[in-house]
Amino acid sequence: MKLKVLLADDHALFRDGMRYVLQQLSDEVEILDAANFADALAQAEAHPSLDLVLLDLNMPGSDGVSSIRIFHQRFPGIPLVVVSGSDRRTDIEWVMEHGAMGFVSKMSSGKIMVGALRMVLDGGIYLPPQLLAQSVAALGQGEPEETITQMNKLGMTRRQMEVLQHLAAGLSNKEISSKMNLAEGTVKVHVAAAYQVLQVSSRLDAVRKARNLGLIGAGQGES
Repeated sequence: MKLKVLLADDHALFRDGMRYVLQQLSDEVEILDAANFADALAQAEAHPSLDLVLLDLNMPGSDGVSSIRIFHQRFPGIPLVVVSGSDRRTDIEWVMEHGAMGFVSKMSSGKIMVGALRMVLDGGIYLPPQLLAQSVAALGQGEPEETITQMNKLGMTRRQMEVLQHLAAGLSNKEISSKMNLAEGTVKVHVAAAYQVLQVSSRLDAVRKARNLGLIGAGQGES
């Protein structure tokens, strides 16, 4: 399978290192470079068939999170992953809210990078485990403590369970956010947490495993 990936970062050395990582995603990978945000927009405009975009949160011409929103609004069909040196939980929640499907720390190993990008290419959502834990802890503050035994065993929160039920019903993140009265970025954090607990990388696998564990009804998630 041939992949076409846009790598947007102002550090040439980092781009060179990422080329090696990206080559591991498929037998044939075409990598487009951009050193600033304007170039990234121009490349995406010229190559609408992009399979994946890796975007630095802070580079020339970029306004941080606002740039993520602008890119996603212009190219909503292209999976977008933010690669950043930032480890602030607020940055993660904001980029997920504005269209990103993943947030990868520049401190991650090549193996983690490859796994994260494969997860996004498979339709999943990726957040660094340590930052995901911080986000989930913050989101869970004030939530009721009534949980069923199995949820306690797995360490899954009530919100994550509710999101799983909606995933099984075939709802999109946007539809789930509307139904649960949550920001879409918050839903993405809960989805990523559920993936991590279940040790899966896609919606289909999450629903199958949740059903096998008895977390959702046997008929839910069937096509």
